[in-house]
Amino acid sequence: MDHFIQIKDMLMGLDPLTWWLALLAIFGLSTGFFTGYFRARKIQPNGFKWPIFRREVGWAVFNVSVTTLVLGAVSSFLKAKGWISFNSEPASGWVIAMEYAIYFLGFDTWFYWWHRLMHMERFYNLTHKVHHGSITPNPVTSLSMNPVEGIIEGAWVPVLTSLLTLHETTMIFVIPTAVVMGQYVHSGFEILPSWWNRSWLTKWFISATFHDQHHRYFKGNYGGYTTIWDHICGTVRPRYEVDFVKITTRPIRRAPDAKREKATT
Repeated sequence: MDHFIQIKDMLMGLDPLTWWLALLAIFGLSTGFFTGYFRARKIQPNGFKWPIFRREVGWAVFNVSVTTLVLGAVSSFLKAKGWISFNSEPASGWVIAMEYAIYFLGFDTWFYWWHRLMHMERFYNLTHKVHHGSITPNPVTSLSMNPVEGIIEGAWVPVLTSLLTLHETTMIFVIPTAVVMGQYVHSGFEILPSWWNRSWLTKWFISATFHDQHHRYFKGNYGGYTTIWDHICGTVRPRYEVDFVKITTRPIRRAPDAKREKATT
């Protein structure tokens, strides 16, 4: 009974914005499912395999446990030594935006070049092989990796905050960005509009299709947040934009009714 009371108190304590966002997410997911939107936007239809998913869950739990312990200890040590500190004073929107851009583009650079390195035969088995056991990504895939890779990816925040004193307000956006982007690019569904890569402003930000193709074909499309380094280094897969349009322009059809399907067979 005490657990139910605690859960009730926690839910009642949520602010109205959180409730609206939660309801919006539930409405969006329900609408996408019942209208056939998700069915049309599945990047690799019929690619889900339960044995692979179970393996992913195991690696995800192991990776999160080890990575959290190691990076938490490192961050605590750096804070104790005074190498990591945050500015608690109010800052203008431009300052926060600039600091966030440094994190965003900095992580994209960090991820791209470490990612390329982990694809070299000498380092692949030690770091990246576990993550590439998932050819058809799903949200759990974002955490399914060798802890060595998890520590390398997660190290960017301690490195950045050791070099720069960021505002606490900036840090509010950092972790959610990492979580949301990781879940989105591994979701297995493309939610972006078909014009995304035709607009000069948006084409530099990666899509789920972009990273999904990296898992499916193993090479190319190495970027974490953007396609900038892939364009500079010529590692964008040749058919990426064509395939993106095909996926995002599929007709939306409702899932076939079981009784009707059975009657017609």
